[in-house]
Amino acid sequence: MLLFFSPKNDSDPQRLSEALSDRFKQPAFIERRSEVSKEYVCDVWNIDNALPREELVYLRQELQRFRKIDLIQISSFLNNDVLFCFDMDSTLIQEEVIDELARYAGVYEEVAHVTKEAMEGNLNFHEALQKRCHYLKDLPVSIFDELYFKLHANHGVPELLQGLKKKNAKTAVFSGGFIDILERFKQEYSIDEVRANYLDRVGDKLLGTVSGTVVDKNIKRDSLLELQSRFQIRKENIVAVGDGANDQLMLEASGIGIGFHAKEGLKSNISNWIDFASMDVLLYLFA
Repeated sequence: MLLFFSPKNDSDPQRLSEALSDRFKQPAFIERRSEVSKEYVCDVWNIDNALPREELVYLRQELQRFRKIDLIQISSFLNNDVLFCFDMDSTLIQEEVIDELARYAGVYEEVAHVTKEAMEGNLNFHEALQKRCHYLKDLPVSIFDELYFKLHANHGVPELLQGLKKKNAKTAVFSGGFIDILERFKQEYSIDEVRANYLDRVGDKLLGTVSGTVVDKNIKRDSLLELQSRFQIRKENIVAVGDGANDQLMLEASGIGIGFHAKEGLKSNISNWIDFASMDVLLYLFA
């Protein structure tokens, strides 16, 4: 089935139905779901066959010619035991934490240069992380307290996390960032599980190195599979949400993988993503 998310003040189910009928040469009966998002509505087309990625991309482009509308394809709604797994930086929050730390340290340009090297394929994730963290040497550990309260949740994230808690869904956040930030986020939003990197320290100063298991794309996927086994949750009831290429394996291991304001490196390899809607539209995934 196809789920269409439109702004509440700019939704036109009749026009949507007509557009789908014209495209697929069959009647498209649209059902408006009960409202769960403050700003976005959800219309469902219970189409018989799953559409290939190429068709979904074309359909999305055609619909977006008229209004800011998102669509995702699912095989069934979520029910019973559910697990949501998220990336952190640029997914749940607007910022990239390592960039913000670099600004504090006055080394943003240096860290950005390393990031650019990694994106161009000259450094792998582990090398880039270690190289960027080196620039954070001698920052006070207290910087995490100061920084956390300057981070901004993405649109609809608090509402989504509150809604998931009410539905007794399990939640997890797997981040290539730092555990000091994740632990604070876990406490604020009652997240069940977090995975992130540990910046070494002596006394009240950071050493500029990372120790322990580095949370990369493989660890994100493996963490999802670990929680699936531990909580005994069926794959079709697992949702994974991320924005970058290092989230792709996690999304592929889930039943419903969704890019949220995703970068092109991820979009080119997935079928479902959200460009415009707030993240609380994911509450429409429940039966």
